[in-house]
Amino acid sequence: MIDEVVIDRVLATALRTGGDFAEVFAEDKRSSSALFDDEKVEELTSGRDRGAGIRVVVGDTTGFAHTADLTEAGLIAAADAAAAAARGGGGGTQVVALTRRTADRGYAIETYPEDVAKARKVELLTRADEVARATDGAITQVSVSYGDSRRRILVANSDGVLAADDTVRTFFAVSCVATGDTGMQTGRESIGHTVGFELFDMYDIEELASRAADRALVKLQARPAPSGQMPVVIASGGGGVLFHEACGHGLEADLVAKGASVFKGRVGERVASPGVTVVDDGTMQREWGNLAIDDEGNPAQRNVLIEDGYLSDYMWDLLRARKEGRASSGNGRRQSYQHLPMVRMTNTYLLAGHDDPDAIVASTDKGVLVKHLGGGQVNTATGDFVFGMTEAYLIEGGKITEPLREGNLIGNGPEVLQRIDALGNDFAMGPPGTCGKDGQGVPVGDGVPTLRVSSLTIGGTAA
Repeated sequence: MIDEVVIDRVLATALRTGGDFAEVFAEDKRSSSALFDDEKVEELTSGRDRGAGIRVVVGDTTGFAHTADLTEAGLIAAADAAAAAARGGGGGTQVVALTRRTADRGYAIETYPEDVAKARKVELLTRADEVARATDGAITQVSVSYGDSRRRILVANSDGVLAADDTVRTFFAVSCVATGDTGMQTGRESIGHTVGFELFDMYDIEELASRAADRALVKLQARPAPSGQMPVVIASGGGGVLFHEACGHGLEADLVAKGASVFKGRVGERVASPGVTVVDDGTMQREWGNLAIDDEGNPAQRNVLIEDGYLSDYMWDLLRARKEGRASSGNGRRQSYQHLPMVRMTNTYLLAGHDDPDAIVASTDKGVLVKHLGGGQVNTATGDFVFGMTEAYLIEGGKITEPLREGNLIGNGPEVLQRIDALGNDFAMGPPGTCGKDGQGVPVGDGVPTLRVSSLTIGGTAA
């Protein structure tokens, strides 16, 4: 996107008033999406966003400017603006020797979505809609969405880093509404990976559509969720978002530094039950949070955050790691060139244990099985959370009995980690997600094996 000679001059401009650190982040992102709703194509869009953000750091002050003008003049102007915002002083010229880094994500894109005709994409939407509607007459509404993106970035900084990445992601989702005596109930299934159009060789969209419809239909027979504290079994894959939100954010070094994390100052302490290991791994091939490099040019890494119940480390971006005299963990991410990077998760998950998933349910006399969670709210300073249950079932006498509706999971992240008393051997990643933080969204993945929390509060409506 930008010639190395130009990058050299832009970094020199950014540093000439005495900056301690300067960085150029350039991005060229193409995306397309389609929405099929009410048995017709409602949206068919494509777009391109291209520009650069320039960061200058002087002491504890950061100056940042971004521009859509990738000419040398445009970049120099942005560098001057960022340097002025940082207000360094000291003068002089610094010469940066750039060394190109290479990063390989370990697999190749087979079919770039941009090379696939729009008619083929619409055909997938149409077929999924037909299959979902044919499942049962109670299915009254179906919405099918498709999206793909290709994001090319270049990162150069005054430490001599010069790195680039080319990331392709493809997404597909089916949402259904079933109408019956209990009103309207919804079901949703989604798939998304850091791959090209070969996503549809990996999954059967007809099966996906059927599952979404079945989920809505099952909920027509659901009873109101109970209320009170009881054991909760979280199914593999679908419950990972709970640990992403309730625990993962508290392990981000920027929130730790601000005192906004319940895990501050606890490295080396037991924070979870024995056997519980939590990992953040940007190297997971094809997963939604996969990276070759982060948005500061550091190679993606597999970082063990909690090991066998003990807090072992936090996630780090470049600047916070520099202050601590350590290396970045590859967790510096940003939504686009218009944003500053911050500490963000990639693919965050709990490792599998050794318990049989069926035995976990069978040994639970009375409780709730949660297969999928919806949106929620978390206070990272305390760990308190509330999550909606989008698919859940009652457990009675060690057997799964009736489906449930209208319920929330209420608890505390650190307490949940301490109350895990069973870990299944059936680890799975969950559906693709977008993590929001300080107004920025980035793609992330999460996963869990089947596990049991000995006691959680269910906020239901049953008398």
